[in-house]
Amino acid sequence: MDYKPGYVFELFEQGGPTDCREAYFKEASEEMIRARTLCAKANMTLPDDPSYVKYLEELFGRSLEGIRILTPFICDFGNRVKFGKGVFINHSAILSASGGIEFEDGVMLAPGVKIATINHDMNERHSIYTYGKVTIKKNAWIGMGASICPGVTIGEYAVVAAGAVVTKDVPAYAVVGGVPAKVIKMQDPSEQKE
Repeated sequence: MDYKPGYVFELFEQGGPTDCREAYFKEASEEMIRARTLCAKANMTLPDDPSYVKYLEELFGRSLEGIRILTPFICDFGNRVKFGKGVFINHSAILSASGGIEFEDGVMLAPGVKIATINHDMNERHSIYTYGKVTIKKNAWIGMGASICPGVTIGEYAVVAAGAVVTKDVPAYAVVGGVPAKVIKMQDPSEQKE
């Protein structure tokens, strides 16, 4: 069967499922290799050499002016990540981005954050995948070593504590922590600074 270019990415956008044994998945495999190669090149560049950013700009297909990403950094689908202004991603982030990740303005990620947007079928886990976009809203702050699961939205100004595993949406101004993450407290919106 013939598939139009981009068909696999349409399936990602719809949440799947996809089957990696099908011909349409070849385009996804090619993007994964492209992304991993560019991340490897960026990670092999010394951190005090700003030229590593050119590999990340190629990865995401856009200028990263006003966006800071520290290496080492891993992202498997650069074409599935969107950035607002002033985003900061500290070192050792892992973005499993096939389902789509959107960082709104001012988002901060501490070291070692992991974001997953793909899941495996329980019965055909080696070949059937589903997807859920992760959205991190304006000025949210994700703590060191936190894990964000597929389909989650982190609200504006929310704080995710270090080591938390976020399996459900986080309300705006909430502070969440734990495994699975639960609301610890709510911040006062009037106290927030841009």
